[in-house]
Amino acid sequence: MTQLQNAKLLPLPPGDIGLPLIGETLNFLFDPDFAKKKVRKYGQVYKTNIFGNNTVTMIGAEANQFLFLNENKYVVSTWPKSTRILLGQLSLAVKNGNFHTSRRKLLAQAFQPRALSNYIPKMVDITQQYVEKWLQTKELTWYPELRNYTFDVACSLLISIENASETKLASYFETWCKGLFTLPINLPWTNFGKALECRQKMLQEIETIIINRQQQPNHKNDALGILLDAKDEEGNSLSLEELKDQILLLLFAGHETLTSAISSFVLLMAQHPDIFKKVKKEQEKLNISEPITPEQLKEMTYLEQVLKEVLRLIPPVGGGLRKVIQEFDFQGYRIPKDWTVQYQIAQTHQETDTFPDYNTFDPERFSPENMADKQKNFCYIPFGGGLRECLGKEFARLEMKIFASVLVRNCHWQLLPDQNLEMITIPSPRPRDGLKVKIV
Repeated sequence: MTQLQNAKLLPLPPGDIGLPLIGETLNFLFDPDFAKKKVRKYGQVYKTNIFGNNTVTMIGAEANQFLFLNENKYVVSTWPKSTRILLGQLSLAVKNGNFHTSRRKLLAQAFQPRALSNYIPKMVDITQQYVEKWLQTKELTWYPELRNYTFDVACSLLISIENASETKLASYFETWCKGLFTLPINLPWTNFGKALECRQKMLQEIETIIINRQQQPNHKNDALGILLDAKDEEGNSLSLEELKDQILLLLFAGHETLTSAISSFVLLMAQHPDIFKKVKKEQEKLNISEPITPEQLKEMTYLEQVLKEVLRLIPPVGGGLRKVIQEFDFQGYRIPKDWTVQYQIAQTHQETDTFPDYNTFDPERFSPENMADKQKNFCYIPFGGGLRECLGKEFARLEMKIFASVLVRNCHWQLLPDQNLEMITIPSPRPRDGLKVKIV
């Protein structure tokens, strides 16, 4: 699989470009089986047109490896236009090359083991507060509550704002999220137009927070404090404008996909009481006295398997996009320059040679004997891979584990009848009716 000088002789992948201008974007956004239908018809490499770009979807561990290892050679990271605009032009997510590498090093300091260890008591504290509230409520629609929970954790640990879900910032954030993966039509009544307006309001709030912190003699030990102290290779501090975009990115990364992951965990535990019992048994054996220690978290080996399987079966992110900067060939097809390539996380996690009986929820796949995620390079990629692997991966795994541990030790829950559990998949999977439960 090298770039061939005579690549023009190779065919384009099979597929359908769809309607003029919008291509197959609407089907991609609203049909949860879009990818499955395409694979059945065309195989694991096919062309389409989404978000205004001719796009080739490449599925499987081999495709992931090719794309991740050829970052900045054949492909660079890209996002739909709506996402790029709403994240901001200075955001780490939309940068490539050396700038991306240097900024990633700065932001990664907020997710080093020492920083993560410092986050544990606060994560436990917020989780316990929410669990106590839910136990008093008894019946609730859980998904919106889980969004509030992850937003409170993210704002507390990243910018030291407490109870953020009760502030204006939270309502702006919700509206902004709804516009991230839409057609970028800037009119007052479109999701994108509303999201743009809320982006400006959020940036004003974040600017106030940053300026207040800059005037304090000692920065708090959170992500914002780390970024305020950070210097680039030339010794320059980050500008106010860049700080605002990076903080917005961290709040998004610490919220949207994490909410999806923990809502999938509580859904799957309700549907698999036998596995719930095993998780609870392990927690009871550990005889945890608060606060949870890093050592105790390491001992939660069965819970670790369960959470890995949650992320395999219902990955919070369905895939990622790359822009072709140099034409290449893959599996006998020509992939032209300036096209977009999509890699598929959800479909990779359904490859039968690595994950037989892939629709079954089976944490034993990740037992020390099986280690399904180690069978092939990039066969298990809930956080992406390569140079662009999710920066907050360890933060997310830590929060999932703490949430699961506190919840399982204190609660039982069951799904209420007569609700639609079908998954809305964009921007992240969530049950259509918001996950209605009874908690005891």
